[in-house]
Amino acid sequence: MSMNLKIELAGKKIALLGLGLENQALLQYFLKYHLKNTITICDSRAVKELGERYQILKQVPQIRWRLGKKYNQALYNFDLLFRSPGWPMACPGIQEALKHEATLTSAMNLFFSLCPTSNIIGVSGTKGKGTTSSLVYQILKTAGKKVLLGGNIGVAPFNFINKIKPTDWVVLELSSFQLEDLKASPKYSIITNIYKEHLAPADPLNPNYHKNFRSYILAKLNIARAQTKADYLFLNQKFKPLFTSYQRHLGGGRKIYFTGSKLASRLVGNYNQENIGAAIALAKTLRISNDTIKKAVATFEGLEHRLEFVAKKEGITYYDNSFATTPESTIMDLQSFKAPIILLVGGADKGANFKPLARAIKQKVKLAILLDGTATKRISQELIKIKYGRAKMPLVKSMDEAIKTAREGAEPGDIVLLSTACASFGLFKNYKERGNLFKYYVNQ
Repeated sequence: MSMNLKIELAGKKIALLGLGLENQALLQYFLKYHLKNTITICDSRAVKELGERYQILKQVPQIRWRLGKKYNQALYNFDLLFRSPGWPMACPGIQEALKHEATLTSAMNLFFSLCPTSNIIGVSGTKGKGTTSSLVYQILKTAGKKVLLGGNIGVAPFNFINKIKPTDWVVLELSSFQLEDLKASPKYSIITNIYKEHLAPADPLNPNYHKNFRSYILAKLNIARAQTKADYLFLNQKFKPLFTSYQRHLGGGRKIYFTGSKLASRLVGNYNQENIGAAIALAKTLRISNDTIKKAVATFEGLEHRLEFVAKKEGITYYDNSFATTPESTIMDLQSFKAPIILLVGGADKGANFKPLARAIKQKVKLAILLDGTATKRISQELIKIKYGRAKMPLVKSMDEAIKTAREGAEPGDIVLLSTACASFGLFKNYKERGNLFKYYVNQ
């Protein structure tokens, strides 16, 4: 930590709004460099829910706690608020604190101001940002560059900030919630696509959402807003009309449009060709050789729960895309296969429109197994309206039951696809648990 930062923070009362991955890593960074400030952790969870994290940190004398029901009260007592991505900016506690001249920032904002290298690649988009970030990372590694990968992918950048040298590369997957208050922009920014997403609260631990589609789009475009003419922005050609209409929010970077790639890869799905196209456009700008790009793309295995091949049993092929939490994602999955599909669909409601999904199911799906949840009834109503037979949409209350039902209805040559178009909460803790249970019962 630089002396400048210590001087800048001296005497300031700091609050960490939410003890998620980013703020945990930031807190460890502050403690490692013996920052003397009092740091208050504000979190809606109780001591019991925080578990081991609380037991370890309660021994640190400068840490204070504001947990449970009082987590967002009197935030105006602090000078600096470091917001977790899951904490809504519209929170009354934050709004009141801003009127009292508190400063709202985030671990990601601080990372951008302290990062020793300007070689930062930021990747966002409704879908494909994790796959694209990981593929960019693999291409750079194959090209012999020293590169670190973090962000929304599950690694907080403050976990590795001390390892970064000025010539290194950093790849960050950035969600709309990390971007909505980001003051800087990466030198190289990629937007894979933009569909309607996060327009209603769905995750109990991350209640943040966008009040309308426009505010979601503007959050995504923040990845480029502070770019200058020395920077680069890679955009999906398919969304050119949208980007053109928001031109003034796209910063001053050079705009490069990419299309889907036909390079040989292990990834399934038309949209993965677009993700590969984005990574290639960036790699070519960095003058990485075609041979290196081809090699990296050919060996890249994709991410878990992203249209992942699980098994082929008795002629039936199983794919896990538990990460498909919007109708648009599931529609794209359905368009990626020619074989008859048995679809596992349904779950928690995020305020999506299921009409286009129902039409795609009628066209492509021989059996739609409905996973019980707050959105599932709305999906079944849309299917009934377009005369998709009730017998073809059994309701199940567990993954075990879903796989048994799929096996009973499947014939050799069929695909059983977990692509739910909904969040996981209700039957499952998160999309990972849902995907892991799918794989467990498939492989039993």
